[in-house]
Amino acid sequence: MVIQDTKQGESPDDGLRRRAERVSELSAPTVSPDQGDARRLLHELQVHQIELELQNAELRQARAEVEAGLHSYTELYDFAPVGYFSLDRKGVVLRTNLAGASMLAAPRSQVTGRRFAAFITPCSRSTFDALHGDVFAGKGQVSGELTVNRADAPGLPVQFAASLDESGRECRAVLLDISERKRTEAELQLAAMVYQAIGESIMVTDADNRIIAVNSVFTQVTGYSEEEALGQTPKLLSSGRQDRGFYQRMWQKLESTGRWQGEIWNRRKNGEEYVEWLSINTVFDNRHGALRWVALFSDVTDQKRAEETIWQQANYDDLTGLPNRRLFLDRLQQEINQGQRDGLAFALLFVDLDRFKEVNDTLGHAVGDQLLILAAERIGACVRATDTVARLGGDEFSVIMADLADIDRVGQVAQNLVESLAQAFDVGDEKIHVSASVGITLYPADAVTIDDLLKHADQAMYAVKNAGRNGFRYFTAAMQTAALERLTLIKDLRAALAAGQFQVHFQPIVDLTSGRTVKAEALLRWYHPRRGWVGPADFIPVAEEVGLIGEIGDWVFREVAQWTRRWRNTTGDPIQVSVNMSPLQFVGGKVCDTWLAHLGEIGLPGECLVIEVTEGLLLADRPDITDQLARFHAAGIQIAIDDFGTGYSALSYLNKFDVDYLKIDRSFVRDLETDANDRALVEAIVVMAHKLGIKVVAEGVETAAQRDLLAAANCDLAQGYLYAKAMPAADMAFDPAA
Repeated sequence: MVIQDTKQGESPDDGLRRRAERVSELSAPTVSPDQGDARRLLHELQVHQIELELQNAELRQARAEVEAGLHSYTELYDFAPVGYFSLDRKGVVLRTNLAGASMLAAPRSQVTGRRFAAFITPCSRSTFDALHGDVFAGKGQVSGELTVNRADAPGLPVQFAASLDESGRECRAVLLDISERKRTEAELQLAAMVYQAIGESIMVTDADNRIIAVNSVFTQVTGYSEEEALGQTPKLLSSGRQDRGFYQRMWQKLESTGRWQGEIWNRRKNGEEYVEWLSINTVFDNRHGALRWVALFSDVTDQKRAEETIWQQANYDDLTGLPNRRLFLDRLQQEINQGQRDGLAFALLFVDLDRFKEVNDTLGHAVGDQLLILAAERIGACVRATDTVARLGGDEFSVIMADLADIDRVGQVAQNLVESLAQAFDVGDEKIHVSASVGITLYPADAVTIDDLLKHADQAMYAVKNAGRNGFRYFTAAMQTAALERLTLIKDLRAALAAGQFQVHFQPIVDLTSGRTVKAEALLRWYHPRRGWVGPADFIPVAEEVGLIGEIGDWVFREVAQWTRRWRNTTGDPIQVSVNMSPLQFVGGKVCDTWLAHLGEIGLPGECLVIEVTEGLLLADRPDITDQLARFHAAGIQIAIDDFGTGYSALSYLNKFDVDYLKIDRSFVRDLETDANDRALVEAIVVMAHKLGIKVVAEGVETAAQRDLLAAANCDLAQGYLYAKAMPAADMAFDPAA
């Protein structure tokens, strides 16, 4: 910049003259007055030359300063972080800086001369037109958001600010990239949305543990509004369930790790307690001091209840409410562990209800379920509260008598169980009698593992059943041998049918009036190559238990049908043979179709056969059984009630079902000669049956005196050793003709 050497009151030209004079004096010799006008003129010209040189120097310096300033301005203009644009009234770009061209992703040469609207998205053009119009309408500075249409970043958000220049001919605009701001706003908006919409309650406390923020879920879960919660401490929610030590451990964890999570009980505003899963995180300042605590929690009360329900269902029997097999095994293992640790003894009892299957099959599952509930209550009443009573399934219960100080007490409890369960059960209108078989094994005297304890208790229980039921026994080593023998029996039984070891024998049934053999009962026999003859009482219950009775029963029926057809074709007489059916054969409802189809295949009339069932089957009153019996009867097959008088008698069923025969059990016939009560019962049965149009067959007749008494009572038919034992089919003979 040129420094002006001008005195006060002096014009710039006078200052320039004085400076020139000073330079001239320094550079030229002094001129005397007598040198004349020429010398003075030459001096004047020299001064003017110096003035011009000084002016040129000043101009060059000024130009350099202007050029330097312009260069700085250009750099500021071009490299500013915002875009500068000059637009005319038509919106054409007159000028722009490098930042502006870069923001539009185009060279500056391709930006100038084009309409600015070409660089923005169609949805922004109406906004731009309005802003541009407002500028030239003299409305001052305007501002708005536009979206630039870039190839590399479509939809770039920008802030557009513009005003009119001094001439009033140009719109000078500033363009600012606000994409980062928009992203930040979106993130903040998302965070706020998440904060309010997240499914978890959020509570933020300050360094003094005062609540400074909560979300809407917090208010929903706790019942406290935001205004009620702010400024309070989290003690506002305390239920009092957690003690001081709990919270001390919580804060110790927060101080050492900065976070804590766990389950905690709190209380809502209405006083209701609830359980929540709580996570707390610490926000630290730059000196690692606690600045905030952020707590997220979920109300898991329903989940907790659901988990408890699932656990209950997984570990307890739905019917009786007793521990099931899973929980029983867990507790049994706990007792073993404690016994190993502390040297304590305990007893394991298996309790099995005798003939419960018969109750289920005859009276129905609803009655059976009620019986199980009552039985569970009686078993529980016989033991201590500290003992475990469990239902293992079906009619099987177990008892763990823990911490035994007196082994003799086990026998007393077992006897009480047997006596209690032998008492009649009142279920609805039914009075049901069952009994119990109880097997006992001791830890550690008999076994020290779960498998061995279970096996020994089961063996002891089966020993009771084999001895006649309704009692208890301790495990002995001999029972292990018996159990192995039973397993071998089951294995042999499974192979017997395929090996042709079964035979059907027939026992004659005699008409007491004529003394002729008019019918026969088919009885299954098993001859094993090693065992010899195996009695039905030894293998029929096992066949029912292991699910073989259906297959064996079908084979027996086919054998009986074939022999009956052969006898009928040979003699031409109306032969009739009885075949026994287990209640389990009716399960599934297919036996009737199978048997009737077979009769049709071989051409044997249904009248040639009698199906013998127990009276308990009729008492079941199950539609599937009723339907199959009705279909058998409709096909001509007659129905006989076997062992009448020994089961759950309900005489109304005799009238409801089409019963053709009553078979008096041998227990009534055995003492017929000496017991007046038995004679009276037999006579009453005969009279009643005849009144209903039912014939009577007496079983187990072994003496002529029994025969004569039965004949005097007008009994129709008899069978027993007096006439013949069961015999092979080849030895069987009929003489039904008069």
